[in-house]
Amino acid sequence: MLRRSWVEINTDTIKRNYSIYKSLTAPGQKIMAVIKADAYGHGDIRTARLVQEAGCTDFAVSNIEEAMVLRRAGITGQILILGYTPFSAIDELKEYDITQALLSEEYASQFAGHGIKAQFAIDTGMNRIGLDGSDIEACERTIRSYKNSFELTGLFTHLCVADTKEGDAFSAGQIERFKSVANRVSDLRLPYIHCMNSAGGMRMPPYGNLVRLGIIMYGLKPDPSLHLPAGIKPALSWKSVISMIKNVRTGETIGYGRTFTAPRDMRIATIPTGYADGYSRALSNKGHVIIRGKQAPITGLVCMDQMMVDISDIPDARYEDEATLLGEGYDANDMALSAGKICYEIICDISKRVPRLYINDKNEKQ
Repeated sequence: MLRRSWVEINTDTIKRNYSIYKSLTAPGQKIMAVIKADAYGHGDIRTARLVQEAGCTDFAVSNIEEAMVLRRAGITGQILILGYTPFSAIDELKEYDITQALLSEEYASQFAGHGIKAQFAIDTGMNRIGLDGSDIEACERTIRSYKNSFELTGLFTHLCVADTKEGDAFSAGQIERFKSVANRVSDLRLPYIHCMNSAGGMRMPPYGNLVRLGIIMYGLKPDPSLHLPAGIKPALSWKSVISMIKNVRTGETIGYGRTFTAPRDMRIATIPTGYADGYSRALSNKGHVIIRGKQAPITGLVCMDQMMVDISDIPDARYEDEATLLGEGYDANDMALSAGKICYEIICDISKRVPRLYINDKNEKQ
């Protein structure tokens, strides 16, 4: 592997996070591993295989392309597309045995009669997709009218504020609306009834027979205020190297736009990672990397392919020393706070040109 900018993903950590979370679910609840967005930047095929080995049989993705990638890689069991699939992909849905979310009655009518597996989305307050859960009779009528037009396997909704205590009352209301719809069609004995995301499954009273495990499986927090179960840790670290060291005199400026002026004589290192690699430009002049165990603040604007950091207080730093952009002591939760973003963005934004290296607890390549 070329040491320019790379990500290390600990496979043991992903498996351990999955197992810890699974041990905390209610009896009879299964885990649906959310593998969308290239497993939140961790690598969809590798992640799906890891949790499949740990016993996972249910997976969720965003779109048909992601679903086909998993099937071609040999992933078995249920793969649910949580979002829109154009009707032109109907043959692929059947060929790859994919379950499609039904986003609305209009959408369901387009796909009806083609024998695909499907689950109705119920909108309980997020106002994104799904049948209107506030009209229970209309939901029941629609579900029953299409029960023979699909291989109907379930119902689901999404909790939009389950990650904060302030949202508990709203989440409880969402769950009650979803229960009301599910109860009205309970005689259909649909195999999957689910509304819990990572945070909901950890914080809310259990309901349904499946929990969709997303960001917590990767060791990150749905909300900065949330405390994760003991033992769950970030699986991803991001590293680069020092490509050059220079001395900058008092009053000199650094980088595009001359946004940083040296307040004293400084020792500056260039790191060959930039916003084209997915490193947020919002961290310009306020983020930091870690070199030899010490913080090196970013000076100037993050460039497309490089950034500059202050190593004046790290006198032993040398050319080609390793620089940790994300890792123990400064993970994606922390970087998100620095950048005014959410941790989902931080890890999903790491670009494809940054290679993923898979290791285990012993730092052995996997």
